[in-house]
Amino acid sequence: MLTITQALRDEIVAHARADHPDEACGIVAGPAGSDRPERFVPMLNAARSPTFYEFDSTDLLKLYRDLDDRDEEPVVVYHSHTATEAYPSRTDISYANEPNAHYVLVSTADADGLGPFQFRSFRIVDGVVTEEQVEVVESYA
Repeated sequence: MLTITQALRDEIVAHARADHPDEACGIVAGPAGSDRPERFVPMLNAARSPTFYEFDSTDLLKLYRDLDDRDEEPVVVYHSHTATEAYPSRTDISYANEPNAHYVLVSTADADGLGPFQFRSFRIVDGVVTEEQVEVVESYA
């Protein structure tokens, strides 16, 4: 199960809406080994595409160095789908290389900027996709 604060969920959704019609992407970092998302890190979709996302390789290298310096790891890896439901595509599954991460997908397919959206979380390990429950909390206290 993914437990995430309302504030972080809102930031992910806001990023997805802001980048629509292109896919948005980023991570939420947390202390290594904690499974607790804490620090929102929006990334630039280097593909600038409504059907595909790609982290810029230079930005990704900087991100992982920063995570190492802070003793953090990507707890959540997120991106948006702009024309389809919030479910991992074959490409998403093939690129999933963080076995401990929660893969969050936000669909803005039905959103005209302010309309409804889907927010779903998955574990993707060795090509196997498992949807998990999302618990939204005000704080981790």
